[in-house]
Amino acid sequence: MSASTPTLFDSYRLGDLTLSNRIVMAPLTRNRAEAGFVPSPLAVDYYAQRASAGLIITEASQISQQGQGYQDTPGIYTEAQVAAWRKITDAVHAKGGHIVIQLWHVGRVSHTALQPDGAAPVAPSAIASGSKTFVNNAFTDTSTPRALELSEIPGIIADYRRAAANAIKAGFDGVEIHAANGYLIDQFLKDGANTRTDAYGGSIENRTRFLLEVTDAIVGEIGAARTGIRLSPVSPANGISDSHPQPLFNHVVEELEKRHLVYIHVVEGATGGPRDIAPDFSFAELRQRYTGTWMVNNGYDLDLASQAVADGKADLVAFGRPFIANPDLVERLRRNAPWNELDRDTLYGGGIKGYLDYPTLDSAA
Repeated sequence: MSASTPTLFDSYRLGDLTLSNRIVMAPLTRNRAEAGFVPSPLAVDYYAQRASAGLIITEASQISQQGQGYQDTPGIYTEAQVAAWRKITDAVHAKGGHIVIQLWHVGRVSHTALQPDGAAPVAPSAIASGSKTFVNNAFTDTSTPRALELSEIPGIIADYRRAAANAIKAGFDGVEIHAANGYLIDQFLKDGANTRTDAYGGSIENRTRFLLEVTDAIVGEIGAARTGIRLSPVSPANGISDSHPQPLFNHVVEELEKRHLVYIHVVEGATGGPRDIAPDFSFAELRQRYTGTWMVNNGYDLDLASQAVADGKADLVAFGRPFIANPDLVERLRRNAPWNELDRDTLYGGGIKGYLDYPTLDSAA
């Protein structure tokens, strides 16, 4: 490669940050929060172990109790949660890393057992996801949601704004808006989940309204240079679907381009599954519509990631589960070394096992 060809291991300017490399740790739900949905002290070491990533995106964290969809996931809406996250951001920064928090409202992907006063989950429309959630240490069907009243939507947008403010108070370098994988914002976007007939349903412009209002609220609070967003245009995660995703997401990206977000993070294909699930969908069309930082995700290995960066198809590449089993993934990629095998039995819930005890190259030597 020529000196001008970017590589995965080059530094990268992201807003006001200088990342040490172009490798990103993707958000990964681990269900290890403590009482009050406060991040566990174990999470301090977990994230610090992975601080060699150019950027860490935390596990999705609910903006309110209503936004929770799985047991033992952390929040970012109480002072105790903010204080616990502060210990994590301090530990990552002490190791020279950068970290943003993913802001989450799951919408219909929840269970009455997790909702305030056992209420039904909320969604754009009263359409069940048909997916599973994790409650009482077991996977179970999600509860049927109720449709949000028009009068409730501003309150949820305000929750996003407060969560973003709390994130900065907790020492994060920014936030990622979770608009992917069949959760609330994605539910508003896609016509398989949104059958509203008011200003938030019907046309592409209307279905995009909630995403843009959330984005504008967060940007107004913390600035575009600290606000990223994650999209999954064709993923069927959590029972989500859309009849015409290309024009929908072309419009989404065109609108985000006007707002100069610090990055767009795109799940290519099915989340955690096949990349070629929608062969007629053009991710290149989306990329052409955005002049800012473009982050890609899903099934990347060293060769695929290196090529994407070299070809200009991506500025940053996010790796998910490989970072669980390989806290030193950056060094393993640099040396083209083997990866540890993932222990799937310890993904959700539990303690140190499968969380803090994966060996690094140096510790195994």
